[in-house]
Amino acid sequence: MVKTANTIPAPAEDRIFASVAAALGRAQRYDEPYRHWHIEKLLPHDVMQDLASLEFPIASVGDLSGKREFHNDTRHYIDKQNIANFDCTAALARAFHAPRMVQVMEGFFKTEIEGTFLRIEYAQDTTGFWLEPHTDLGVKRLTMLIYLPNGADQDDLGTDIYNPDKTHAKRAPFTPNSAMAFVPGNNTYHGFEERKINGIRKSLILNYVTTDWRDREQLCFPESTVTR
Repeated sequence: MVKTANTIPAPAEDRIFASVAAALGRAQRYDEPYRHWHIEKLLPHDVMQDLASLEFPIASVGDLSGKREFHNDTRHYIDKQNIANFDCTAALARAFHAPRMVQVMEGFFKTEIEGTFLRIEYAQDTTGFWLEPHTDLGVKRLTMLIYLPNGADQDDLGTDIYNPDKTHAKRAPFTPNSAMAFVPGNNTYHGFEERKINGIRKSLILNYVTTDWRDREQLCFPESTVTR
């Protein structure tokens, strides 16, 4: 039987783009304590499942937490090697690096990301992990925290959002295939209050970063900035 055009599956990066564009159209915007968005059903379900099922070595937090850079030597990224090794990471990187996605992101978030690098960390957090309130202000032009719950009793593991004086304001819902996004500014305090983590708290930390970013090995495409 010859397949017609309607029965040939679209490439994963095309489906990712369509899913993200639709999700942004449904996104909930909040203006307090700073402008941020809650985005549901961000990625195609199969892509999200493939990403959530990835397994990388997990380092012990030990007695040192509060900043992710304390454990730089054990962090994982959607870098050149992982793009080569996994179809789902390759499709995700290509989708968010593509000009059409850059246009959609710039139009929706009202921030300029042309000429930046795409950086996506694959975060795996366990009990003992916490993050102090911080803003991401500096070389990051956009932050999108994509949640990949992979077990029971993980509903309360969302990002903590803080007021300008760093008092706790609220907690983002940690629902499968959702994201919390914001344009970094001098008041965009967020972090993670220490609490029990059942299993592994998996998330993708997606940033568009300026050419001042030094650790080029972390980038999806270190030789190529994004364009419109």
